[in-house]
Amino acid sequence: MWGAPAEPADSYYEVRPECTDVPNTKFKIRPGKTLSVRRWKAAFSPDGRLDIAKTLDRIHRGGIHPTIRGEVWEFLLGCFDADSTYEERDQIRQQRREQYAKMKSDCREIFPVVGSGKYITAPVITEDGHPISDPLVLAETSQDDNTIEIVKELTSRGPLDNKVIQWLLTLHQIGLDVRRTDRTLVFYEKEENLAKLWDILSVYAWIDTDVGYCQGMSDLCSPMIMLLEDEADAFWCFERLMRRLRGNFRCTDSSVGVETQLCSLATVTQVIDPKLHQHLETLGGGDYLFAFRMLMVLFRREFSFCDSLYLWEMMWALEYDPDMFYQYEDSGSDMEKTEGAKVRQKSTRKCGKYERENMKVKNPEAHLPISVFLVASVLKDKSSTLLQEARGLDDVVQILNDITGNLDAKKACIGAMKLHKKYLKKPNAI
Repeated sequence: MWGAPAEPADSYYEVRPECTDVPNTKFKIRPGKTLSVRRWKAAFSPDGRLDIAKTLDRIHRGGIHPTIRGEVWEFLLGCFDADSTYEERDQIRQQRREQYAKMKSDCREIFPVVGSGKYITAPVITEDGHPISDPLVLAETSQDDNTIEIVKELTSRGPLDNKVIQWLLTLHQIGLDVRRTDRTLVFYEKEENLAKLWDILSVYAWIDTDVGYCQGMSDLCSPMIMLLEDEADAFWCFERLMRRLRGNFRCTDSSVGVETQLCSLATVTQVIDPKLHQHLETLGGGDYLFAFRMLMVLFRREFSFCDSLYLWEMMWALEYDPDMFYQYEDSGSDMEKTEGAKVRQKSTRKCGKYERENMKVKNPEAHLPISVFLVASVLKDKSSTLLQEARGLDDVVQILNDITGNLDAKKACIGAMKLHKKYLKKPNAI
């Protein structure tokens, strides 16, 4: 209701009382600005088609109410087409739930701990495919005798396929990361929620044979578990997010995927703040590796849990592409958003503001993710401090660490949009 006071959002993501050092949340539910349950329901036609333009505008103004955040994210991430009907989405949801159940069943057939409500935190197999049964290792983990018997039975069938070995070698690392993820939240005091996060990441590691699992993915998946009650729905929301970000996690013997975005960040900074770029190069930070974490997990560590969700939905609303659903569906198992999959005339009205700016640029090389400009915006804001106080890379890292809990998600997005426009106007940018 107009004129009503803003409501704090922290109560929707309860923090454990003993955790007193978590960043303060700045996001508040603001009547008339935040996308409310009423506004969300009113955005659908009688047969279920979403007025995405009005929805994006509302998200730009004040984010999404926590009670509907999960279902709105499904549209922002391309799980569903805004122009689909209720009936069409029900069919897609049912098909995806069955598909996830099949993938999880395949994983469980190989390693029955999947789907058991448990998870592992120590290796169960050697790199050459033999079971590990070291009692000292087992004593320090959540494994029991049954887990070891599972591995022994599996290896007794003969030599394991390399894909199976690589997957089994990953499972304990997922378990270790799951234990560390969002441990300040009451939600993850329940073992069943930790096991659900482990299950989703384990299934994803099985189907994505190119990238598999990498550290940081648990930070990206964790909110999906909390926002979407059905495990399959949470999995597909995470899978769609990974289609945007998996290139960051793709590693070779000589490079890490995120280096591409770090190079883009260096280029952007050189254009919009050449003095700062030169200073960073002089300090030996021209590779911008100090921004690695921000790009890999989308500022999860720089914001409170609640504010990071607000930042994400602002980013996705700004970047929203109405063709996204069809691009993902057509690309199929390639798991990448492919330009060749575009089949419809794109309506600028249905695009996010950032995507509209990109549409004006003919050179696809200039189409950088908004996350690059978010980091550039942070560097720009800290430019004078970095120039005056940073005498080495340790100083750069310390100055940037000091922003934790002090950033405003909406202001960061506005700053990113301004830098993006400024960058595109520079002749050497495109």
